[in-house]
Amino acid sequence: MSVKAVLLGAGKGTRMKSDLAKVLHEAAGRPLINWMLEIVSQAGVEEVVVVVGHQAEDVAAVLPPGTRTALQAEQLGTGHAARVGFEVLAPAGDDIVLVLPGDMPLVRHETLEHLVELHRGTGAAATLLSCEPADPTGYGRILRGADRHVLGIVEQRDATPAQLAIREVGTSVYAFSAEVLGEALATLSNHNSQGEYYLTDVIGTLADAGRRVEALIADAIEGEGVNSHDQLAAAATELRRRINTAWMRAGVWMQDPDRTYVDAGVVLEPGARLYADTHLEGATTVAAGAEVGPSTYARDSRIGPGSRVWYSVLRQADVGASAEVGPYVSLRPGATLLERSKAGTFVEIKNSEVGAGSKVPHLSYIGDTTIGEGSNVGAGTITVNYDGYAKHRTVIGDGVKIGSDTMLVAPVTVGDEAWTAAGSVITKDIPAGALGVARSPQKEVPGYAARRRARAEQERT
Repeated sequence: MSVKAVLLGAGKGTRMKSDLAKVLHEAAGRPLINWMLEIVSQAGVEEVVVVVGHQAEDVAAVLPPGTRTALQAEQLGTGHAARVGFEVLAPAGDDIVLVLPGDMPLVRHETLEHLVELHRGTGAAATLLSCEPADPTGYGRILRGADRHVLGIVEQRDATPAQLAIREVGTSVYAFSAEVLGEALATLSNHNSQGEYYLTDVIGTLADAGRRVEALIADAIEGEGVNSHDQLAAAATELRRRINTAWMRAGVWMQDPDRTYVDAGVVLEPGARLYADTHLEGATTVAAGAEVGPSTYARDSRIGPGSRVWYSVLRQADVGASAEVGPYVSLRPGATLLERSKAGTFVEIKNSEVGAGSKVPHLSYIGDTTIGEGSNVGAGTITVNYDGYAKHRTVIGDGVKIGSDTMLVAPVTVGDEAWTAAGSVITKDIPAGALGVARSPQKEVPGYAARRRARAEQERT
């Protein structure tokens, strides 16, 4: 008896008021549909089919490789979507089939496991997941009999005043015996005001036929779906809280978890330290002993052990062990800082390597450059990498001293132990150990200030 699942991800999500399909909206760095796939995988589900419809190609593109999809060309209701997915899933008669919406990222995998256990243990034809929110408005109410078995689900618009007083509501998560579900979907009717096939009708049909239907009551927060941007933000907040809690229990220090934003794909090592207003996204990794923040953004970047990154922005950057970044640094794609290197105040680095122990302390732009070990780049230095048509590289050797306000016009090489004089525009290679000077000789003009003052007074009169 296998556990399989159908995820319903075909809807437009009209209430989101967005051109993007609802299940493609991201929470904590992951599309909603991918959160659902992760949850069912952790719950031990062996096979999954995702029902796609609106923006089907875009939804399929974000799914993990090998994920099976079923196309619901017309969105004719949840029952129709379940039928489309069921036909592609093609489960054996004794399998258990979970049917879940694609927008409920707060349901826990442990809860799904308990749902399956209850379904198996009771031998029910169907077992649904319910909850008791503080405000049940808008949800279908669970109707139970004297024996507490489920009799059906009544939508709010069809409920009587007595039924509206019921706190227990459906979450659109179900466990079915495959044979039972197949038979029920085949006979499902769309004779209603909307002309749609409702999966909720299956529950009433089974109960009316004397089949046993059970319900597992989950925490209210697990039943929260995403139908609007405020609900998306609320879901993201809870997911980040869970992510941060898990990392702190694994040995990561956070100054203020409520102001620390860690995406689902980020990897942190025990001993990492995150200060407030740190945003870590994508495939970012932070090693043991690294300190990140405050007010730092890093995406798809590696931050090495013992390094310090603060008040900075990193995009596809690599920061080595014991390196220092910030404050106010921009590391663009391809920026690599090796061990003990430094990028200081108001420095921008792109597609460049800063060698071990080398420093770019302040107010510099380093682009398409290789810097060797133990070199120092003076304030205001720019590697002039673009000639208006193509990018060119600058090579700075080991132990080099670049004077302040140097322009290195690429392609150019500065040899090991060489120097450049402050204010130079270097257009030719500098040999190892030499001093490169490229500036006009200084000239003094005696009495200039007095003459300039007199001219200004004459112009005013």
